[in-house]
Amino acid sequence: MAVTKRTSSNVLLDTALKNFYAAAEEMGLDEGLIEILSRAERKLCVSIPVTMDDGTVKVFEGYRVQYSTALGPAKGGIRFHPDVTLEECEALACLMAWKCSLAGIPYGGGKGGVACNPLELSTAEKERISRTFAARIEPLVGAWTDVPAPDVNTGGQEMVWFMDTISKMRNRLEPAIFTGKPVSLWGSKGRTEATGAGVATCVREVLKAAGRDVKGATAIIQGFGNVGTHCALTLVDMGAKVLAISDITGGYYCPDGIDVKKAFDHVTNHPKHLLEGYEQPGLQKIAGEDILYLEADVLCPCALEGVINGDNAHKIKAKFIVEGANGPVTPEGDAALPKDVLVVPDFLANSGGVVGSYFEWVQDLMGFFWTKEEYNQRLLTLMADNFWRVWNYSKEHNVSMRKGAFMVAIKRVADAVKMRGVFL
Repeated sequence: MAVTKRTSSNVLLDTALKNFYAAAEEMGLDEGLIEILSRAERKLCVSIPVTMDDGTVKVFEGYRVQYSTALGPAKGGIRFHPDVTLEECEALACLMAWKCSLAGIPYGGGKGGVACNPLELSTAEKERISRTFAARIEPLVGAWTDVPAPDVNTGGQEMVWFMDTISKMRNRLEPAIFTGKPVSLWGSKGRTEATGAGVATCVREVLKAAGRDVKGATAIIQGFGNVGTHCALTLVDMGAKVLAISDITGGYYCPDGIDVKKAFDHVTNHPKHLLEGYEQPGLQKIAGEDILYLEADVLCPCALEGVINGDNAHKIKAKFIVEGANGPVTPEGDAALPKDVLVVPDFLANSGGVVGSYFEWVQDLMGFFWTKEEYNQRLLTLMADNFWRVWNYSKEHNVSMRKGAFMVAIKRVADAVKMRGVFL
């Protein structure tokens, strides 16, 4: 019997499913395994009642999805954003399942979020939302069941609120449930920079695979949040030149190269952590989307999903796209890209974050912490090894790196499901 393929009105979930089915068909995966792996194991929706600062009560919607736990505890971030939906969380949890599998770490895929606008909330209101959300998802999370982390608009403070809430509910310290915590409270040195540094490592390796040196190469960084800033800083340290950066305030282009460390200091000291008002000699302010179409060796989209699609992919001039965000290139965008553009897919390129989370989890379980140098050495070595595993597989099977990465990742999960049996 032929598999009935799932579709979704959510762009990100539809993209994740299309990529999965394409890779599964290429592999000749068993129909039963396709049915299992195209669906999330568990989806939780919660209501989050919160007393606001003005005394009124507002109810927010929250979600947690465990897509797969065949390889280990579900792993994935929790985001605070007005557009968070259950389908978006399922899509991101699906991508996390493949990302963790591809990284070779003992995790499945998970994701969660709260539909709220953090820019309209006070610190006290965010704390109440965080603690109530943690209490509502408490039955699902644990060091060996589901290990959330920061995501869009969440960070170390939210992870501390989550950890503290559940620790008090269980009457014992639970540091290994949440990763991305501050170093002073069971966090790990090197974790903040991990995702961006991993993206930069993939830039270096793909240039090496093409016979190029990262020194002197030019790059465009779309998105200057945590991933984009540390990708840019790491690339500069490697000897590359960053020509343009952007955030919600627009694009910033300098043909002589952005002073990335100066831009980073500006964003760090800005009240809203934005590039707004940043200046340097020769800087040109352009529309944020337009930096995607500048000439450079490498383009790193490190912001939101779907920014390169069927409508604009033909405008891309960079020869390499290394995806720092989740799903920045849609399947239609992949098909419309110029034929000589090579894409390093998101769940390979930006897996430094989840590898870093794995390192923090290991240290929390042991109660023994590494130096930053030990952390970085392990991270960058693992990222480079993963890149070459996918590169060699894609060449051997004559498929794109995206499809090759999916095939490598799906096979590991499928093998685990077969060994453990259908009842999990």
